[in-house]
Amino acid sequence: MDYSRRQFLNKVGAVAGSGTAYQISMLLGLAPSQAEATPRAKLTALSGDPVRVIILGAGISGLVCAYELERAGYEVTVIEASPRIGGRNFTVRGGDVIDEMGHRQVCEFDTHPNLYFNAGPARIAAQHRLLLGYCQELEVALEYFMDGNRQAWAHDPNFADGKPIRAGEYVASARGFMTELVAKSIKRGEFDKRFSDEDAELIFEYMRSYGDLKPNGSYDGSSRAGYASGGMTEAPTYKTPLDFQALFSNFFWKSRMSDTEGWDLCAPMMQAVGGNDNIVKGFIRNIKSEIITNAPVQSIMQDTGGVAVAYNRDGTMQTIEADYCMTSIPAHLLPGIKNNFSSEYLAGLSSLGRGKLMKIALQMKERFWEREAIYGGITWTNQTVEQIWYPSQGINDKKGVVLGAYPFEDENQMALIRMTPQQRIDLAMEQGSKVHPRYGDYVESGVSVPWYRMNFMMGCGAEWSEQARHQYFSLLQKPDRRHYLIGDQISYHTSWQEGAVSAAQHALNHLNQRVSAARSA
Repeated sequence: MDYSRRQFLNKVGAVAGSGTAYQISMLLGLAPSQAEATPRAKLTALSGDPVRVIILGAGISGLVCAYELERAGYEVTVIEASPRIGGRNFTVRGGDVIDEMGHRQVCEFDTHPNLYFNAGPARIAAQHRLLLGYCQELEVALEYFMDGNRQAWAHDPNFADGKPIRAGEYVASARGFMTELVAKSIKRGEFDKRFSDEDAELIFEYMRSYGDLKPNGSYDGSSRAGYASGGMTEAPTYKTPLDFQALFSNFFWKSRMSDTEGWDLCAPMMQAVGGNDNIVKGFIRNIKSEIITNAPVQSIMQDTGGVAVAYNRDGTMQTIEADYCMTSIPAHLLPGIKNNFSSEYLAGLSSLGRGKLMKIALQMKERFWEREAIYGGITWTNQTVEQIWYPSQGINDKKGVVLGAYPFEDENQMALIRMTPQQRIDLAMEQGSKVHPRYGDYVESGVSVPWYRMNFMMGCGAEWSEQARHQYFSLLQKPDRRHYLIGDQISYHTSWQEGAVSAAQHALNHLNQRVSAARSA
């Protein structure tokens, strides 16, 4: 076989996954550098006549805009349709209302600082520099969030007689088999002269380390998979490697084994101490401008002089006027609000789909997972619920809140969305019991948050088709006269707070340049 370095990396990527290929590419000096984060806006302080801005939506993007504009001397008013500030940044605690259309729920968790769950954004990546910068500036305390955990389970009803396998055991067997294949091909001299002996030896040693291979390049088991016996006061024996043919037909290999190797999912991950809505509270503490809640927008009308927004407050129609408007209202809802946007802008808004992400949370009367040596992290299961998350906070407490479902597959999302809240909890208990014996016996209460059916949202994260992004993304990044679209929906990082913060910076920079140019003319 005649391989160049890049051809070899393509082969490794196909067999061993992108994570392995990337690490080898770094060994060979072929890895590209990471892209820089969106720069934080630097607004010119205003003097003289005021500039008024209306912000529609008090989610993270809207709060960032309000915070920055206010500090630069703009006059700001925030209008929020729901009774709650924060948008999809929603930490659910005992007594909180889940405003699902047709299924209003009240959370019955106990009152305890660690008994909560983040129904929207739950993780902050170390690469999310803008959001982390605001957390530091606003004095929002952070703690580590355990995401990938090799002690958690990988479960497939059609694999290993339906018994859950430790993620670490699965990964060790998979990596051992993959790297054994590559190591053997290297030692057989299947590379041409363009791939040097030094390169081959370097990669062989890397493969040995990565897959925990024997000196001859074979995989016969590893301590990474856990011991079958011994390991402390007795000599250890390794577990027998999992059957490779069955292993690679398993869903975990195909889609989830490398889930925590992504740019935004690799360790360390973080969360706000006491709930991610403490980020929202940090902004609220530092924003003096008026934030009007319970005020669904009825119309957005523009002319050459400014923008007029009508909203309904306590059954009374009110109108506010400003020079500019920034909107984080979900794009799929905007065309249904009376407006005079351009036809092309409306077509762009209408091209976005609405995400179906949802979560189910269960308060457990005992932290049984800790008796299984699981402290935080995620179990993946090839069932409707897809994920079980164990709380990173409250280790060794008596009780805890487990995320009992977080499906990514469309058919699983819709199956749960169509159920009643009680049916969702019943299914989560039934499927969780396939992973943890007596799972349902520990459940004291539960709630579900299907963003697809949540009032004033009707979706979670914009869904961009390739065609829509090519045709409309740049258009929607620009203002339609005096109206700016903000929020994670107008980023390449949808459903993440960093996407929302980045979109805010983009709009703020444009507005700053526009206002500065007008004042210097």
